[in-house]
Amino acid sequence: MKNKYIDLIDQTFDFPQEEFQLKQNSALNWHGVDLEALIEEYGTPLKVRYLPKISENINNAKNWFQSAIEEHNYDGNYNYCYCTKSSHFSHVLKEALKNDIHIETSSAFDINLVESLKRSGEISDNTFVLCNGFKRDQYIENIARLINSGHHNCIPIIDNYEEINLLAERIQVKFPIGIRIASEEEPKFEFYTSRLGIRYKNIVPFYKNEIEQRSNVSLKMLHFFINTGIRDNAYYWNELRKCLRVYVDLKKVCPSLDSLNIGGGFPIKNSLGFEFDYAYMASEIILQIKEVCDEAGVPVPNIFTEFGSYTVGESGAMFYEVLYQKQQNDREKWNMINSSFITTLPDSWAINKRFIMLPITNWDKPYERVLLGGLTCDSDDYYNSEQHVNAIYLPKFPTYSPLYIGFFNTGAYQDTIGGFGGLQHCLIPQPKYVVIDRDENNEVTSTVFAEQQSAESFMNLLGYE
Repeated sequence: MKNKYIDLIDQTFDFPQEEFQLKQNSALNWHGVDLEALIEEYGTPLKVRYLPKISENINNAKNWFQSAIEEHNYDGNYNYCYCTKSSHFSHVLKEALKNDIHIETSSAFDINLVESLKRSGEISDNTFVLCNGFKRDQYIENIARLINSGHHNCIPIIDNYEEINLLAERIQVKFPIGIRIASEEEPKFEFYTSRLGIRYKNIVPFYKNEIEQRSNVSLKMLHFFINTGIRDNAYYWNELRKCLRVYVDLKKVCPSLDSLNIGGGFPIKNSLGFEFDYAYMASEIILQIKEVCDEAGVPVPNIFTEFGSYTVGESGAMFYEVLYQKQQNDREKWNMINSSFITTLPDSWAINKRFIMLPITNWDKPYERVLLGGLTCDSDDYYNSEQHVNAIYLPKFPTYSPLYIGFFNTGAYQDTIGGFGGLQHCLIPQPKYVVIDRDENNEVTSTVFAEQQSAESFMNLLGYE
């Protein structure tokens, strides 16, 4: 009778997969890392970052776009930018920047981060720094400082009509800018037009009235992004075409415009059944840009992307131990983990985001349907649906050995949204954080980046002696 957890996975998905393999048919390995041994060394709850996956994803995307450029004889360059808000940690940025990429920023302190990376030699004046977001005084001041210091490839992306004047007052040299398009939201969204950027119909008039006559400003870039990301559906292609029509109209009156930033939005794997044809999407995007520009008789733009979640999401994982099982009625079994989903995976609580969830141990044991509960006294601290038809199946809760579970591809946004190192709901501590890499012999190495948050840390933050 096939009632083991491994049988369930075998019957439901193609398994093993590139990043997931089994050790002796009972314990999970991830990217060749022995997770059972890792947990034995560091304990749980445990947050990990597998750095080589960052470089792998970057180079995959660069290859897909470069192949598309060659396939369609596209006369423009491709520039990969990393969206820093996905994860600001130095080990993340330094790994990403090994791959000849550029940076997109979102707020004032991002510029301090850029300046630190310049001092350490990770980036140079030739690195593009695209400054997005609504710009308050400190952000304007920091951008001006960076450009005035000689960083000629810093491009502020104009989000509202006032920013051009604020920047021009503080920047002492000629500088490039971009304009963000306020894209139309998808029909089911709560409002029609993005709050970010300038509406399609106002961009050419804005250029003519506010930018064209300025001798110290050159418009270099048009920026386009939609919240749903890059998807092969009618909504995405329609919005891209609308953006390209604006690019064509703007290029005809603005010779300095030579770049199109299509933002981020490559999806990441959220289930063992995930499928997405990245190469096809890159090829089709390049083809559509070329077709529209050729029809209008204007040169094609250089292409920029700002991949954040795609860059770092699949490099992260979170591990827990199931402490106890509570049978609350005849149908619901609650497996209680030794941490909190609200603290460690806030997107699962706030926006119902799903991650790949798999047991680390006991794959050779029978399985059961369960709910997962966190440690806080909050009724929303739970996780109750997975790829298995809105249910969670795990090996039966054992009395003879620990049951460890892992949530995978959690490497984007969870630390900053959860407030890494700060106060947490019900004072549940941040877990130990381990960074995993490979040495020159391709052997796995691991180092502790941060220990589990202490009671003293909380007391200091709260003002107690």
